[in-house]
Amino acid sequence: MAETKGKIDIDVFNQIAPGWYNFRHWSIFRSELEALVQRWQQGKLLNLGCAHGPDFLPFRQGFELYGVDFSPEMLRFARRYAQKFNFIVKLSLADVGHLPFSDQTFDWAIAIATYHHIKGHREQQIALNELRRVLKPGGEAFITVWNRWQRRFWFRPKELTVPWRAGGKALERYYYLFSYFELEKLARQAGFEILKSFPESSYHNPFKFFSRNICLLVRRFD
Repeated sequence: MAETKGKIDIDVFNQIAPGWYNFRHWSIFRSELEALVQRWQQGKLLNLGCAHGPDFLPFRQGFELYGVDFSPEMLRFARRYAQKFNFIVKLSLADVGHLPFSDQTFDWAIAIATYHHIKGHREQQIALNELRRVLKPGGEAFITVWNRWQRRFWFRPKELTVPWRAGGKALERYYYLFSYFELEKLARQAGFEILKSFPESSYHNPFKFFSRNICLLVRRFD
C-alpha cells in the first residue's frame, strides 16, 4: 500500500483501511502469486506495502512471512486477516525507503501496487535500493505497478491523484504512473536482473505495453 511520506498520506490510508479490507479481500494477482509459490517453494518472504495482507495468502505454507506498511490501520487489519486465515506473519510499521531489517535477510519479496505511490525519482530509487539490500544474493522479487499507457490514462499526466470514497468524502491517493521501460531501468539501476517483464494474467492483448499493470520478476545479482 502507499509508501509516500507525510502525515496527510498516512491519514488517508488509515481512513481507507476499513473499506479496503472489505473491497479487496482477495489478491487480484492470485494466479501470479501461486506461480511464485511453485517457483520459490519455501523461505523467508517480505511483503512490502502489505496493506491488510491478502497477498500473503498463497504463501501460508512453507514460508516465513514478514510484512511492512506505513499505515498503522492497515497493519491492524493485516493482523485481523492473518487471524482469520490462520497464518503467522511478523508485521512492522515502516516506510519502504527505510526498511528495519539487516542486509541479506530475505530469500524472496513481493511489492504489490506499492512503488507507484512513491513520489519522486530519488525516493523511488532509494526504495528499490532498500529492496535489493535486504534480499540475499540470488534472491528474487515480484513487483507490480500501474501502467502509464493503459487506456484510461492516455490523456492524463504521469503524476495524479485517484479518489477513494469513504464516509461521504473523497480521499485522494497519489500515483506515479510508470512505463515498462522506466520501471525496468530503475530496477537495473538498483542492481537487479530482469527475469521477466509482463502484464497481469487477466490481460489478453498481444501488446503488453497497454496492460493495466506492469509485473516484474527480478533477481538480485552481485
